[in-house]
Amino acid sequence: MTEAEQAAAALEGLPVEPCNAADYERLARESLSAGAYGYFAGGAGDEYTLRDNVDAYTRWRLRPRALVDVSEATTATSVLGTEVSMPLLVAPVAFQRMAHPDGEAGMARAAAAAGTIMVLSTLATATPAEVAAAAPGAPRWFQLYCFRDRGVTRALIDQAEEAGFGAIALTVDAPRLGRRERDLRTGFVIPADVTVPSFAAAAGRSTDFTPADMFGLMDPSVGWDDLEELASGSSLPVLVKGILTAEDAALACEHGAAGVVVSNHGGRQLDGATATIDALPEVVDAVEGRVEVLVDGGIRRGGDVVKALALGARAVLAGRAPLWGLAARGEQGALAVLELLREEIELAQVLVGCPTPESLSRAHVARAAV
Repeated sequence: MTEAEQAAAALEGLPVEPCNAADYERLARESLSAGAYGYFAGGAGDEYTLRDNVDAYTRWRLRPRALVDVSEATTATSVLGTEVSMPLLVAPVAFQRMAHPDGEAGMARAAAAAGTIMVLSTLATATPAEVAAAAPGAPRWFQLYCFRDRGVTRALIDQAEEAGFGAIALTVDAPRLGRRERDLRTGFVIPADVTVPSFAAAAGRSTDFTPADMFGLMDPSVGWDDLEELASGSSLPVLVKGILTAEDAALACEHGAAGVVVSNHGGRQLDGATATIDALPEVVDAVEGRVEVLVDGGIRRGGDVVKALALGARAVLAGRAPLWGLAARGEQGALAVLELLREEIELAQVLVGCPTPESLSRAHVARAAV
């Protein structure tokens, strides 16, 4: 639909094709139950950090450089040695069949079609093998929570390795579930027709549970020695997801991490924590080039991605944006959002004067004056 057709449709009260991630969120909200939408959209406490993850990007300004040859611009890059079409990966999101019947299989196919990596959640409604079968040959990572039952954890790692996953993203910012008050207000429970294989293995049942029940099975004693053991004992590189400080970034490097993900769990754990784009520079400085740094949280536009790359991220992970596409229109909706974001990344790169993601630097971004 052209801009003129969209304007005419709007005047006539006809539906207009979504043209950005926010449009897809509006469609998703219409299709989801109040409980499901609240689960995916909500954050912890007063949701200060949830909002600040997005708002923080407005505190950084791009510094375009003129008269640069951008005639052959590309968003293609690599992450941990894997070639991708753009510096944006699909972040792990739990319970995707609750958003749409296509679920994680549909998201995997969308990511494959977009040429990027999907990160599968431990709390997925599909097994690693099922996701691998849905998009054979596509790059994929596995996000890992450590269960109190280490046998379940080991089994998940084995499944990921056997299914051809390329990395493990150990999530370290959730030793206990954050206070997510939208879920409390809606009385949210996982629908009876949605099965989570990892929970079924750990709890011995597959229905009638809440996110709090899930996280009650996680091991709050996980420490740096566990990271070192996982990194040394796995055939896959291990990233640490949930880093917000220079101190923890340095420790991650010292204990065998192949990468770190600057993350506050999408504002869903500790309300009042630093926005991830604001935490990114100190983490990049602390790592000193030893491992790759990624960042998630608040990514809504391609310009956000370009700012993150200019501040030193190798790539970003986006969870809610492609999830809204999935909820609104299944696999094709997720792919549409990913393609929209890739187009926005390329446009922002070109207009800032950078033909490739690698050509972005801190010279291309500045903190806005207060």
